[in-house]
Amino acid sequence: MESMLNKLKSTVTKVTADMTSAVMGNPVTREFEVGRHIASGGPGMSWRIYNGTKKSTKQEVAVFVFDKKIIDRYQKFEKDQIVDSLKKGVQQLTRLRHPRLLTVQHPLEESRDCLAFCTEPVFASLANVLGQWDNLPSPVPTDIKEYKLYDVETKYGLLQISEGLSFLHSGVKMVHGNLCAENVILNKSGAWKIMGFDFSISSSNPCDAEPKYVCKEWDPNLPPLCLPNPEYVAPEYILSVSCDAVSDMYSLGVLIHAVFNEGKPVFKVNKQDIYKSFSRQLDQLSHLSPGVLNQIPEEVREHVKMLLSVTPNVRPDADQMTKIPFFDDVGAMTLQYFDSLFQRDNLQKSQFYKGLPKVLPKLPKRVVIYRILPALMSEFVNPDMVPFVLPNVLLIAEECTKEEYVRLVLPDLTPVFKQQEPVQASNMILLIFLQKMDLLLTKTPPEDIKNSVLPMVYRAVEAPSKQIQELCLNIIPTFANLIEYPSMKNALIPRIKSTCLQTSSLAVRVNSLVCLGKILEYLDKWYVIDEILPFLQQIPSREPAVLMGVLGIYKCTFTHKKLGIPKEHLAAKSLPHLVSISIDNNLNLNQFSSFMSVIKDMLSRMEAEHKTKLEQLHVMQEQHRSLNINQMNQSEETKSTPSPATQVRDIDEIFSGSSGSAGVNCKENGSSSAASQPSRVSLTLEEKQRLAKEQEQAAKLRSQQPLAPQSVKPATTTTPAKDLTSSLLNSMTSLNNFSLNSGPRGTISSAFPSGPSMGGMGAMGPVSNGFNTPMGFQTGGMGIGMRPTTPALYGGMATTTSTPNFSALTQNQNQPGKPTNMSALDSLFTQNKPKVSMNQMAPKPAPGTTAPSPWLNQFGMGQPSQTAPVQVAPMGMQGGFGAQANPFFNPQNFSQPVAAPAMMKQSAPVNNDLKDLFG
Repeated sequence: MESMLNKLKSTVTKVTADMTSAVMGNPVTREFEVGRHIASGGPGMSWRIYNGTKKSTKQEVAVFVFDKKIIDRYQKFEKDQIVDSLKKGVQQLTRLRHPRLLTVQHPLEESRDCLAFCTEPVFASLANVLGQWDNLPSPVPTDIKEYKLYDVETKYGLLQISEGLSFLHSGVKMVHGNLCAENVILNKSGAWKIMGFDFSISSSNPCDAEPKYVCKEWDPNLPPLCLPNPEYVAPEYILSVSCDAVSDMYSLGVLIHAVFNEGKPVFKVNKQDIYKSFSRQLDQLSHLSPGVLNQIPEEVREHVKMLLSVTPNVRPDADQMTKIPFFDDVGAMTLQYFDSLFQRDNLQKSQFYKGLPKVLPKLPKRVVIYRILPALMSEFVNPDMVPFVLPNVLLIAEECTKEEYVRLVLPDLTPVFKQQEPVQASNMILLIFLQKMDLLLTKTPPEDIKNSVLPMVYRAVEAPSKQIQELCLNIIPTFANLIEYPSMKNALIPRIKSTCLQTSSLAVRVNSLVCLGKILEYLDKWYVIDEILPFLQQIPSREPAVLMGVLGIYKCTFTHKKLGIPKEHLAAKSLPHLVSISIDNNLNLNQFSSFMSVIKDMLSRMEAEHKTKLEQLHVMQEQHRSLNINQMNQSEETKSTPSPATQVRDIDEIFSGSSGSAGVNCKENGSSSAASQPSRVSLTLEEKQRLAKEQEQAAKLRSQQPLAPQSVKPATTTTPAKDLTSSLLNSMTSLNNFSLNSGPRGTISSAFPSGPSMGGMGAMGPVSNGFNTPMGFQTGGMGIGMRPTTPALYGGMATTTSTPNFSALTQNQNQPGKPTNMSALDSLFTQNKPKVSMNQMAPKPAPGTTAPSPWLNQFGMGQPSQTAPVQVAPMGMQGGFGAQANPFFNPQNFSQPVAAPAMMKQSAPVNNDLKDLFG
């Protein structure tokens, strides 16, 4: 790799050094930048041709350089002869101006090392193209090595040379004297130009007289560069030292032969013995064999034979050669017409440009791109001719590669995109561009599309001409896939919508809807739903064509697999709009049927989608419901098993309400809330955690051994229980008449606070209240039983015979004269059992037995303690006790649940205490 780079570097350095040394110090380099060596030409292929640019204008030129080093082997006077000959040729060329002659841009400049002058851009000499590569860079440029002349190029090139000779012979009265392949130059566009006037001879007679040319005798001792090419010189020039215009025609015949025979002349000439060689050549020309001209086309073969005639008068002149049928080729005539365009008026040009599209496909691409295209581009400066030239330019652009299009076509096409004057020409330009929009969007770079092409399309959509609008709307769908989505969404679609709403032309409005319908597939779903479908409801007209266009957009959106309309939009917007316009009186039967077909399809899909959604939702709900039912069944199984734990939880629920009359309501609300939980569709995370804990607790309780009730043996023999209910009712009734300021004996402080917990009380203990078996409740600061241990608790000791003091109770009553509210006792009943009023609680025991009161059965029997029962110390109370001193009025105090019911067993001391209490 390194060796290749070094080789390349050395080659570039060598070429640069040769070029620099060749033109170093020449005044040409002051105004022109000299580029690379591209070709060679001129007499003896002595001129090196470089490409270059003018520094001030950046105009492309060709720089011809003659390096004086190549003549170092000659004597000084020979060097001077060679230089003078070359100078004469360039100076003569500079004075002559004609399209068939090489155009000089800068005259000859001489320096110590070289001669140099500048001309129009050049590709190569004809000799280079025909395979003569003398004085070319090494390696030979690929474009020259692979260059092949097309027939049309050959025909038109020879025609150009004939026209150039005609100009010299008829206009200038000059004989070129050295017409050969090295003196024919192909410029950048492929035109053949004449140079090498080193041996030209001007007429010695005045302009109006018959021209007379005086030539010099051939001197073999002169350097070859001081003599014309003997293989192209007419025989009379050598043998009779005479020349005329027809001598150049002989040279033309040899040139034609060389073009069709890979650069070979008719005869090879021995330059050492030129006279003998020409004498032999003269005999061969007199009896020219047909094989010599076999490679020449038949239609020109006879004319070439005449040009090579020994007799000068037989040779056709230049004007006659331009009119031979060989040059009546369509391609050659087309190229000839382009070269004479500056002589034509607009009408002639327009007629020619109209017929040009039929000729262009018959011409080689190289000819079209490098010969015809530049001529067409030059007409863009004439606005009136642009509509006639533009179709041909775009036709050529289709054959160009993208790189050729960007380099050769787009720079001159960009100003035409923005042309708006004159109006008629501008409208025609828009139509032409719209018809070739796919070409423009395919080959134009994205930046140029955004800056030049799309603004022209937007201008066409909003054009005042309805014809242009219709054409634009019809063409847009054909290249919509080439437009970038942001440009379509933000610029093109809004203009189409605006045109549809504002136009007064029914055709434009219908074409707008059709255009939108065709480009829906290039839009995304939600843009169509948010922008296109709402726009349809804004269209003011109700013509059948417009309504069918609206229906078409709905149908395309509804049925397209990428788009579709959601069922919510169908139900809320699409269907109401379609139904409202479907009954328009302007619609015929077939149109109405089309509307109904789409409406039915929409309804069917909406029904199917929503039904599917509801079915899926139903299945999900059933799954959640079955899961909750299973969980409830497990919970019910746990609850249905009688156990102390279950009853403990029930009692907790009974007495978990707040104090006062709100207890019942809280209990009921809690029960209804708990009952409603299983019907929920799903459980929250907290509910699931609570449920899991309850199941775990229930499982632990089931695994424990049930607690068996233990009977307590009474210390004394029990006696039949007294009817407590009647005594309680009597005592309660007498409360209202009880004097609150009775004697000061045995004052009792409120031992049962109304709060949820009894402050100052200790652990639970079985206490006998005289109505039931021992029932546990909190006793703060008390020993076993209800008897206070210190006088400070009740304000003094009370005995069974002492009279109670209810002064403490009176402090808790808001209205002393109001009857005691007995509704607090209703909270003792559970929600699932009917409440029993206090008046219905009278016991009805069977004969000989003592039955508990019904309201006492609402509670289970207390769990017997492992120790001896504690009995409440009897309080001597005549007429009962106050309501707020009753612990049942605060159900929260019963925090310890009781066990399953059992037969009440009263001890003798308990009965005696109750007898003392209630009399």
